[in-house]
Amino acid sequence: MKLLVIEDDRTTADYIVNGLRQEGHVVDHLAEGREALAQAMVGAYDVLVVDRMLPGLDGLSLLKALRAAKLTTPAIFLTAVGGVDDRIEGLQAGGDDYLVKPFAFGELSARIQALARRPQATPQETVLTAGDLTMDLIRRRVMRGGVEIDLLPREFALLEHLLRRKGRVQTRTMLLEAVWDISFDPQTNVVETHISRLRAKVDKPFGQDLIRTVRGAGYRVDG
Repeated sequence: MKLLVIEDDRTTADYIVNGLRQEGHVVDHLAEGREALAQAMVGAYDVLVVDRMLPGLDGLSLLKALRAAKLTTPAIFLTAVGGVDDRIEGLQAGGDDYLVKPFAFGELSARIQALARRPQATPQETVLTAGDLTMDLIRRRVMRGGVEIDLLPREFALLEHLLRRKGRVQTRTMLLEAVWDISFDPQTNVVETHISRLRAKVDKPFGQDLIRTVRGAGYRVDG
C-alpha cells in the first residue's frame, strides 16, 4: 500500500514509518498540515494516518478540507486527544477510524489494513446531461442550448432524479418517494403538475422534448 503519515512528533513518526516500511508499504511522511493537505490531494494514497495537533493546519481542518474537495481516501486519526467527544468530532470531520496514543503498532497496522479493504464509494456526478441540457449540481444551474433555465427547488429535484436515471422509466410512485418523500398515494396530481411545469421550462421553448411520457408506466428522460 501507499500510505501518508502526517505526524509532527519526530520520534513517533519514525516509529510508525519504519514499522510500516518493514511491512512492505510505501510510506511518505509530512509534519506540517498545509503541506500535507496539498500532498494528500495529489499523492493517490491508499490510507492517511493523521495526527490532530499539527502546525500550520490542524488534523480536523485538514480532513474537512479533503472531504470538501471530494477526496475519499480512508483516514485514521492517531492522536493523544482521546475523549469521547474528541473521537466523535474526529469521525464527523471525515475520519474513518480513531486510535488514541499511546498505541500498539500491531493495532495501528491492523486498522490501516482494515480501512484499505473497505470498498471505496463512487463519487456522484456533479454535472448531469441529456442532449443539449446540462445540470450543474454545485452551482445549482440548469442550461439548455446555452440558455439558463430558472427552476423552483422541487422542479430542480425532479429533473435531477430523472437525469440520474436517464433512459429508465420512473413511475409515479418512484417519483413521489424520491422527490416528495411520500410513501403512499396522496390521490393528487402533484407529479403530473410538476412534470407539466418542468416541460414548459425545459422542453417547450427549445422545440425538442427530453421528458417523455411512457403510457401506463411513468416518465423518462431521453438524450
